[in-house]
Amino acid sequence: MASQLKVSGMNHVFHRSAVASYPVASSGEGVYIKDTAGKSYFDASGGAAVSCLGHSDKRVIDAIKAQLDEIPFAHSGFFSNEPMERLADHLIARAPGDLDRVYFVSGGSEAVEAALKMARQYFMEIGQPERHKIIARKQSYHGNTLGALAVGGNEWRREQFRPLLIDIAHVSPCYAYRGRQDDESEEAYGQRVADELEAAIQEHSPETVAAFVCEPVVGATLGAVPPVPGYLKRIREICDAHDILLIFDEVMCGMGRTGYLFACEEDGVAPDLLTIAKGLGAGYQPIGATLVSKKIFEAIRDGSGFFQHGHTYMGHPAACAGALAVQQVIEEDGLLNRVRVMGGKLKTALEERFGNHPHVGDIRGRGLFIGIELVEDRASKQSFDPSLKLHAKVKTNAMANGLMCYPMGGTIDGRTGDHILLAPPFIIDDSHVDEIVEKLGAAVESALASR
Repeated sequence: MASQLKVSGMNHVFHRSAVASYPVASSGEGVYIKDTAGKSYFDASGGAAVSCLGHSDKRVIDAIKAQLDEIPFAHSGFFSNEPMERLADHLIARAPGDLDRVYFVSGGSEAVEAALKMARQYFMEIGQPERHKIIARKQSYHGNTLGALAVGGNEWRREQFRPLLIDIAHVSPCYAYRGRQDDESEEAYGQRVADELEAAIQEHSPETVAAFVCEPVVGATLGAVPPVPGYLKRIREICDAHDILLIFDEVMCGMGRTGYLFACEEDGVAPDLLTIAKGLGAGYQPIGATLVSKKIFEAIRDGSGFFQHGHTYMGHPAACAGALAVQQVIEEDGLLNRVRVMGGKLKTALEERFGNHPHVGDIRGRGLFIGIELVEDRASKQSFDPSLKLHAKVKTNAMANGLMCYPMGGTIDGRTGDHILLAPPFIIDDSHVDEIVEKLGAAVESALASR
């Protein structure tokens, strides 16, 4: 029926693209999605790094159904609910540092908005109202609501909405492939680029800065770029020296995607606020959350006693029940270790296929979160002409081959550069690794041949 509506021009959905024609998803089984025409697609990007358990885990589906039989919704302004309480306990028991409370929302952008407002209200509560400025990084992505878009450094997404955005200072990302000098160690590069934060704080006056926001492993905009050793520790030191809050956005890289439940664990650094979504509920229900340190929660509790923010569907019982089941499956099935093992195998296979390719400049990432940067010239790192829209051609060809991947343009500065992001479900096996590499290889070669 849906396909007939599309063909006859009776579809009234405002899709992401107003000019594209989309296949209609009809079913999912494991790592595959099938459309109404019967074609299967290997979900090698987890949608947008969301579907970490694939599309048919019965344990999660049953948990959601069971909750719907109990109570589907009760507004959080009147009630708590058991799945929300249990999920919060589960997350905090495993969270790094002194993260102590969980504020549930419906997605990643909402989680970032909440974190920004919490940072501001924290300083109001402790008597430092002059602290309102936020510092973030270029080529980051934190969501599409106005606050999240403002702190993000994705220039293409920001450009037309710039008059609506709050003023944010942006420093360089930790992007070793492009930023590290030939005679510079990774550690020295990390310290140099981290010290840009110190310079920005001084420029804007330390007493006015509230928070620094970054993705521990940068996702959509840069393509799975991890920090170099010591970078995040230096960032933490700088924030502590000026009593500035550190916000980690783990909406895409968190919840096991890198092989650790929280991506920052691998670097031994804990934030004051941490945002999660995507892999939290694995796509079975919309959910996100902001994890809050004890000092921030207590300042609000002992001050005004009320966080001046909220959404209708926050703490939704069915969403929390599904997310709790997702997290239990990840733990019970040992999927964090599986992510590390299969991530290593996938990266090795990609390096064997693309490691000497004249148009592949870098293969990077952690766990099952891997980026491939495409270049016109491998030696000089010269990017392709953005007018070619090479990333879009890769996506089109991959879909034709029955492969979902996540290519993007503007990798370097919001305009130039192309990369491909891979974030397959945690349940992949060796045969799936072979399928990803084979189909992606064909898609890349077709795109290059058509330029």
